[in-house]
Amino acid sequence: MKANELKSKTVSELNGLLVDLKTELFNLRFQLATGQLDNTSRINIVKKDIARVKTVLRENELSINAQ
Repeated sequence: MKANELKSKTVSELNGLLVDLKTELFNLRFQLATGQLDNTSRINIVKKDIARVKTVLRENELSINAQ
């Protein structure tokens, strides 16, 4: 997921996406612990997507406060 795609979304959409990504990360970690995870690189991808969403949310928050 690209940051440009995220910037066009609303805050509520970003919060929903953040919840979905955190749920997916939890499930991936659970699969890793039980030995069922095949694609371990997916964990890093989801972590980076979470960071991107949080960054865009923070940028939106700062731009609102600056106005």
